[in-house]
Amino acid sequence: MERTTDLASLSLAELTDTIVSLGEPKYRAKQLFDWILKGRGFSEMPNLPKALIAKLEEAGAYVAGLRMVRKLVSSDGTVKYLFETDDGEKIESVLMQYEHGYTVCISTEAGCAMGCRFCASTLNGLSRRLAPSEMLLQVIRAGNDAGVRIGGIVLMGIGEPLDNYDNVLKFLRLVGAPEGLNIGYRHISLSTCGLVDKIDRLADEDLPITLSISLHAADDETRSALMPVNKKWGIAELLSACSRYFEKTGRRISFEYTLVAGKNDGKTQAEKLANVLHTYCQNMPLHVNLIPVNPVTERGLLPSNREAVAAFASMLEHRHITATVRRKLGADIDASCGQLRAGKK
Repeated sequence: MERTTDLASLSLAELTDTIVSLGEPKYRAKQLFDWILKGRGFSEMPNLPKALIAKLEEAGAYVAGLRMVRKLVSSDGTVKYLFETDDGEKIESVLMQYEHGYTVCISTEAGCAMGCRFCASTLNGLSRRLAPSEMLLQVIRAGNDAGVRIGGIVLMGIGEPLDNYDNVLKFLRLVGAPEGLNIGYRHISLSTCGLVDKIDRLADEDLPITLSISLHAADDETRSALMPVNKKWGIAELLSACSRYFEKTGRRISFEYTLVAGKNDGKTQAEKLANVLHTYCQNMPLHVNLIPVNPVTERGLLPSNREAVAAFASMLEHRHITATVRRKLGADIDASCGQLRAGKK
């Protein structure tokens, strides 16, 4: 029987409609839904009648799976997972512990089509987009493995979330549903390389998540060399979209800036960054996360030294832009996205 309906990608209401359409009582949907949230497959749902499971399978319904292939634990407690999907794709997730609890960074695609020069995720291009269930299962598997409640989610792993817009939106609504994992939207951050049309769409979704913009340069020439997406939407268009997003949502945007030695980490670049942010985003509070690039062998880019990072941050602060240097978690386990997956190809 061809598999057509991924039950783990359905809301409780949608699952109820499916169950009722098969002539089964509504309460079976809640039983099934609860097992899915525990990461269980049909064979691990003892209170569901075999006849019901047979009906579901006959109708082409299935529960997506996600198998742990590898697990690395850092000396700082960060845990990196390499998962395998039902069709053999490899994706990565990272579990991080903070003072306020546990956050998991998840992948939204298997591979990535964006081609950013500093990122290992793009090395083999895009294989396919992940289903909502495959994003949800990353959260569930990480929480189950660590025996903790996940309180925050970062969509900053492999893939460009807004390139998989519909599935990502479905995942966000699933994970935030009170009857589901019930993770507050204000504890969810989505990072994009700058798909302007999708940023404008996201502003109308009424989801109070935190939007992070991977900026990484302050002029179009430098950014286009690092991030091909800039050739379609330049910095002016991108930052104007950020301004519109803030006007509509009132939600603060974080700007991510990866510092690459000799490429974008000098005083001139810091001044340019301050200028463009003040020019196009003067209506919003400005915050920049500075991230020394994670070395990727195939890319040949090196991180800025400590002095250059401090000088860059100081220049931004002098221009009344809050700058923080991201704490590097999991450096000893290659916790930057795509490195484990690339090694498994």
